[in-house]
Amino acid sequence: MPTVLSIQSRVSYGYVGNAAAIFALQLLGCEAWALDTVAFSNHTGHGRWRGSAVAPETLAALFEGIAELGVLGGVDAVLSGYLGAPETGPVLLDIVARIKAANPQALWCCDPVIGDVDTGSYVRPGVAEFFRDRALALADIATPNCFELQYLTGREIAGPADIVAAAAALRERGPETVLVTSVECDADRIAMAASGADGTWLVETPRLPVMLNGCGDVTAALFLGRRLRGESLPEALAATAASLYALIEATAARGRYELVLVEARHELVSPRLRLTPRAL
Repeated sequence: MPTVLSIQSRVSYGYVGNAAAIFALQLLGCEAWALDTVAFSNHTGHGRWRGSAVAPETLAALFEGIAELGVLGGVDAVLSGYLGAPETGPVLLDIVARIKAANPQALWCCDPVIGDVDTGSYVRPGVAEFFRDRALALADIATPNCFELQYLTGREIAGPADIVAAAAALRERGPETVLVTSVECDADRIAMAASGADGTWLVETPRLPVMLNGCGDVTAALFLGRRLRGESLPEALAATAASLYALIEATAARGRYELVLVEARHELVSPRLRLTPRAL
């Protein structure tokens, strides 16, 4: 059973950050531990929330408590997402380094949460630069959306044809695998792409008329969980995209603004939709 340490935001209401990722990882049979970078009442898309970022020294102390149990050698992967503050970056790098020292085979899946095409950047100054200049050089897997991929590579991405070059440029920076979580196709279709040493694949799904928070968090968790289970890059890509489509479809059908993660749990494990990745 793979073990994942997930380091990202936490909300009391709804499903983003660790509130989404931990459940998704557990459904795929992973032992999942959480370190929370922020503690909010709800995600900020609601326009109002309570709570604050977790102080970097508190995060470091919580990790130290885990380390003192002598369990770091059993961690197979670190999953990181929303940081909350740039000062948390060095703490994250130290955590990853110590886990890799205890288990040299451990992976770091870095979701460089910066922003999106509809919102622009929504992180504090210094966070985007941390991902670009320090984190990605050490990551094994990166899971940017198109907006983040453009920022991290300095390349404009107008559609699927630009993904191969942009993903290759990001892989040259460090990550062996790049999952691009949203690729604009046309008014009716949207895609997800994965690039690794063996090539780049793309899967398309119909575009659903809804914008929801937490989709990227679920995507990174599902993709990492499937890779840890031994699925090939195109297999993990296809299953992850199918699960996300089903989750968004179920949420839209309920007229909800929060992902119906529990209701759609079976789709996260065994999605009914079968997608065929095509090589780019």
